[in-house]
Amino acid sequence: MKAIVLKSAIGITGLQMTDLPDPMAGPGQVLVRMRAASINYRDCLILRGGYRSQQKHENLIPLSDGAGEVVNVGDGVDLFQAGDRVTALFCPDWIAGEPDSETIDGHFGRDQDGMLVELKVFQPHQLVRTPDFLSDVEAASLPCAGLTAWSAIVADGHTKPGDIILTQGTGGVSLFALQFAKCAGGKVIVTSSSDDKRDRAKGLGADNTINYRDDPGWGKTARNLTGGCGVDNVVELGGTETLKQSLIAVRPGGTLSMIGVLSGASFGDALLPYVVSRKIRMQGVTVGSRHHMLDMLRAMEVHDIHPVIGQAFPFSEAADAFQYLESGAHFGKVCIAFD
Repeated sequence: MKAIVLKSAIGITGLQMTDLPDPMAGPGQVLVRMRAASINYRDCLILRGGYRSQQKHENLIPLSDGAGEVVNVGDGVDLFQAGDRVTALFCPDWIAGEPDSETIDGHFGRDQDGMLVELKVFQPHQLVRTPDFLSDVEAASLPCAGLTAWSAIVADGHTKPGDIILTQGTGGVSLFALQFAKCAGGKVIVTSSSDDKRDRAKGLGADNTINYRDDPGWGKTARNLTGGCGVDNVVELGGTETLKQSLIAVRPGGTLSMIGVLSGASFGDALLPYVVSRKIRMQGVTVGSRHHMLDMLRAMEVHDIHPVIGQAFPFSEAADAFQYLESGAHFGKVCIAFD
């Protein structure tokens, strides 16, 4: 079988197409032929060793997110059978309830081999059935970005009709958050430096958009769009350079759903007294459990929500897919469709 392996964590140049022995499903295991995968920003960090001691630095098969078709199952497996379409979980051992060190420490594509491989062995609880209404590429976009947005908006965010959500940018997590918030009856403000992407976000239902490059004080602008009250929940993806404006935008008693560190991981010059004096909740969002994934898939089917796929690259052009994501030109998810 073919696999794309990170031979050394030196960036995209460390990726190499490699031939590996075909795996077999042992007792209690499921063998899957991978059909699609998707790239998240964290995967780009992993290519450069950004997770330090938490990741493999040599001979790692990248990517946490993938979908495919069951080839066969080992003895004792009755949850799946050959021919079933399945999607892998981001946190493979987090089944339900609150996470702990055992259920969220291991991640595909970071400390254990991921999805850029033609055949992969899973345990049954690490997979969910792919709904018929989703393609393999669409399903592959869900485990990290989709479920993270679901947690921020629904499972942890408890969005109610009339709530105002601000989400940053037009990548995968942000657009999923937009779609989920609208289905929950919320109003959504989207920030982007691209007027074209802002228009496309409006086409997906965004109520307002702000060009953060033209308006560096966008936090106050967002607050003004709410009549001065402030937004209920900020999907905080930027990190150091956006946190101050997010704190200005959010209402007293509101939530910052802390997800990304695209501009850095420090608090910078954030207005931390705002957190205390205005009872703001800074909620860390760590993807979600298998039960959350199943809840999300049911909601997506009821509301006919399809992921926004920016571009799907062939398996042989995986390095180009990484470069495209890092360029920031994408709108929605960047995926890989296996040849």
